[in-house]
Amino acid sequence: MEKRWHYIFQLSSGLVPYVLVVSFLVPFYFVVTAPTSEQITIGIILLLLFFAINLGSYRANDGMRVVFTIVQMATSVVITLVYGYVYLALPVAFYIGNIRGKIPFGILYSMHASITFLAINYGFHTREVFFMIQFPFVILCLIGVVLIPFNQYSQQRRGQLQDQLADANKRIADLIKQEERERISRDLHDTLGQKLSLIGLKSELASKLIEKRPEQAKKELFDIHHTARTALKEVRELVSKMRGMKVEEELVRIKQILTAAHIRLTCTGDSALPNITPYVHNVLSMCIKEAVNNVVNHSNADECAINIEQTPTDTIITIRDNGEGIPGGRKEGNGITGMRERMDFVNGSLAILSENGTRVVLTVPNVIKQLEREKDV
Repeated sequence: MEKRWHYIFQLSSGLVPYVLVVSFLVPFYFVVTAPTSEQITIGIILLLLFFAINLGSYRANDGMRVVFTIVQMATSVVITLVYGYVYLALPVAFYIGNIRGKIPFGILYSMHASITFLAINYGFHTREVFFMIQFPFVILCLIGVVLIPFNQYSQQRRGQLQDQLADANKRIADLIKQEERERISRDLHDTLGQKLSLIGLKSELASKLIEKRPEQAKKELFDIHHTARTALKEVRELVSKMRGMKVEEELVRIKQILTAAHIRLTCTGDSALPNITPYVHNVLSMCIKEAVNNVVNHSNADECAINIEQTPTDTIITIRDNGEGIPGGRKEGNGITGMRERMDFVNGSLAILSENGTRVVLTVPNVIKQLEREKDV
C-alpha cells in the first residue's frame, strides 16, 4: 500500500512538532559559531545534505529508506561530535518511526539509540562544560530517541490499518450491493416465475375446457385472474417496500397456489419459527416457494406435505410430494441453484431426495440467532 503524506505528520503530542522545528533550525547557529571557516562550510554542507535527504526520502522505496536513514544517523553523529549539537537525533528518530517492516525498524532503532548514546557520552568526556550546560535537554533528547520511533511507528501502522479497513469496507459494501442485486433477481424469479408458470398452465387448461366444459373453464379463468392479482401484489410489495417474508405468511400463499393447482397441502410444525432472524425467515420463505413451484410445474403430484421442525441447534423444513420424482442425471435448474445460494449465505444446507416422489430438506443453524442475542447482551 502506498504511503500517504499525512502519516508523516501524525503526532500524538502537540509539543512534538515544535521540538522538531527547533531541532531542524537551531543547528545552523551551532555551525556558524564554529571557530574556523572550514568547519562552518563543512557543517552547512552536512546540514543541507541532512535536510535534503530527510525531505526527499519519504518517496523513496524501502531499500533506499534504509540507506538514507543510515546517512542521516552518520550526519547526526558528526554534528554531535564536532559541533556539540545533539538534537538532530530527534528528526532521525522521527523518521525511523516511519520505516515499514519490523526487522528494518528494529535494526535501525537499535543502531540509532546506541550510536546517539555513545556520541553523547563521548561529548561529555571531550566537552564536559558545554554538555553539562545543556544537560537537561540532552536527557530529554535521549528520551525522545527512545520513545519517538515507537510512537511514530504505531501511528503509521494505525494509518495503514485504517486504510486497509476503509478498503475492506468498500469491498464489503460492493459485495453487499452485488448480493442485494442477486437477491432481488432471485426474488423476482421466484415470485413472478411461480405465478407466471401457474398462469400458463391454467391458461392452457382453460383453452382446452372452454368448449367441452365451459363452467370448469370459467373456474380456471377465475384462478388465473386471482393468481395474476396475487403476483401483481407481491411484485408491488417487493419493489416498493422490499420487506422480508415470514414463513408463516408464505405458507398461506402457498396453500392458495396449491389449492388452485388441485394439490392437497398438509402442514405440520410451528411455522412462527421464533429462533431465527427475519432475514433467515425470508430466505426460507423463498426456498419453500421455489420448492412448491417445482411441485406444481414438474411433479404431477396431487399431495404436498410441509413439515417444520426445530431442534436446539437447527431449523429443518421438509417439502415432500407424491409425484414422479426427479429423473436421474437431470441437471439442476436456476430455481434449485438459487435455493442453494440462499442456503449457503445463511450457513444452511439443501438436500434433494427422489424416492416415492421428491423430498426437499432445508436446514438452517439456529446459531445465527444465538449470535445476535449475544451481541445484544
